[in-house]
Amino acid sequence: MSVATAGWLQAGLLVLALAVSYRPLGDYMAHILTSPKHWRAEKFLYRLMGVDADADQTWPTYVRSVMAISVIGVLLLYVILRIQDHLMMALGMPAMQANLAYNTAASFVTNTNWQNYSGENTLGYTAQFAGLAVQNFVSAAVGICLAATLIRGFVRRQTDQVGNFWVDLTRLNLRLLLPFAFLLAIIFVASGLPQELSGSLHTINTVTGGQQTLYTGATGSQEAIKLLGTNGGGIYNANSAHPFENPSGWTNWLSIYTLLVISFSLPRTFGRMVGSHRQGYAILSVMAILWAASASIITWMEAHSWGGALAVAKGAMEGKEVRFGIPGSGLFSASTTLTSTGAVNNMHDSLTPFGGGMALFDMMMGEVAPGGTGSGLYGILILAIVTVFVAGLMVGRTPEYLGKKIRPAEMKYAALYILATPAVALIFTGIAMATPTARNSIANQGPHGLTEVLYAFTSMANNNGSAFAGLNGNTQFWNVAGGIAMLLGRFLPMIFVAALAGSLAKQRHTPASAGTLETHKPLFVGLLLGVVLIVVGLTYFPALALGPFAEGLK
Repeated sequence: MSVATAGWLQAGLLVLALAVSYRPLGDYMAHILTSPKHWRAEKFLYRLMGVDADADQTWPTYVRSVMAISVIGVLLLYVILRIQDHLMMALGMPAMQANLAYNTAASFVTNTNWQNYSGENTLGYTAQFAGLAVQNFVSAAVGICLAATLIRGFVRRQTDQVGNFWVDLTRLNLRLLLPFAFLLAIIFVASGLPQELSGSLHTINTVTGGQQTLYTGATGSQEAIKLLGTNGGGIYNANSAHPFENPSGWTNWLSIYTLLVISFSLPRTFGRMVGSHRQGYAILSVMAILWAASASIITWMEAHSWGGALAVAKGAMEGKEVRFGIPGSGLFSASTTLTSTGAVNNMHDSLTPFGGGMALFDMMMGEVAPGGTGSGLYGILILAIVTVFVAGLMVGRTPEYLGKKIRPAEMKYAALYILATPAVALIFTGIAMATPTARNSIANQGPHGLTEVLYAFTSMANNNGSAFAGLNGNTQFWNVAGGIAMLLGRFLPMIFVAALAGSLAKQRHTPASAGTLETHKPLFVGLLLGVVLIVVGLTYFPALALGPFAEGLK
């Protein structure tokens, strides 16, 4: 079987598996978010937290709840990392330095999982699993919680309530993430991933007669939630290129499926909750088109390099995991940058200028194709609001989306959402390029050096976590500035999403009329695609022109 045929086969099987999962998983998530019944375990947790499970919250109260658990998460994880040398199963690892502990705590609480450290040389088992893994579950659920508030904003009428955060968070963890991660962990372990907690490192004899110390740990269970929750932080520095995290072509395919499945099923949840599956299919169509285009472009750019040694080698194989080749690497790169996962099975710094530029562009789109767990859905819904607003201006009438008028108040929240992440990414990129200590971390000069910095802050502001390997991020500047960028990039957009949900929920339902834009038709899909690309182009094109475009065209 040729490499090209194998690439098409794995992509086709991936699409088939996602299509089969779309309806049952989407419907199940809708049931979780709308069911009036509480499990016994949930009732126990509500009593423990002092939560009235039947009382909904206004959007400011909902946001305060999100912020409360996030602040507590940052503080607890910071303490764990700072005292890990006193914890059991520390494996002799020292306490993490203060600025790195702050960066790591901010990273995992925001679902970014940016890592300025090598996991197997820095963290013991307790810090990995009692610290990082807990935040992998919580941060993934928080994204879906915010998406649920926006959907309720469209569904509810004349109310200031958008749901109960503590109920949403508890249900999503107990009913969705924990059981699915448990099942996936069994599959990963059966597929060759290690799963044990011996309390010590393993020393083995190598084929050359020397000795090597190996870090194994509960890799299978960590891998499951790392991918299912679009987190991305690996136990090993090589992440999903490491044979312990990703031992075969089968686990590579399963990893891509796992990081995509929830986000690609959420449009079904949206359609079911608003009472129109066609609305879900329209959103899904935009996500799928952008994902397929990105995967195709990255793979083509890496496989068809121009001139010199790359042409002789029939593709750019530097930084690729040779077990998976260019198709497996291209598909993974597109999927991980179009979600907020950040896991990698190849080094993005080694991608060709336009291949790396496409991965960077994926994040700049707001990771909406399909995006992170929850964040991708609410991101594309806000772009859909902008689309109907623009369409309304074209015909001179007040725009409507799903029976709610898009007034100046809603557009202000949508505009603030769209501007928040690019502002964080570009402002911090400018600060870094103007700061000598920050520039000292750049391994490459010229356009590629700028791309390294732009990629880093775009990744952190979008809560992705992948990086160009040429940048040394473990310095005081990068740890502090990166932590701030991740926190702002996560919580500023969430505030605007919740505010928009509250504004929509207060409205009456507006019946559709002859002038209402039909948002389930191909025309709307095309308009939404255009808005996504134009918004990104207008915002980031100058920076892209100075970075990957300049490098690729020189």
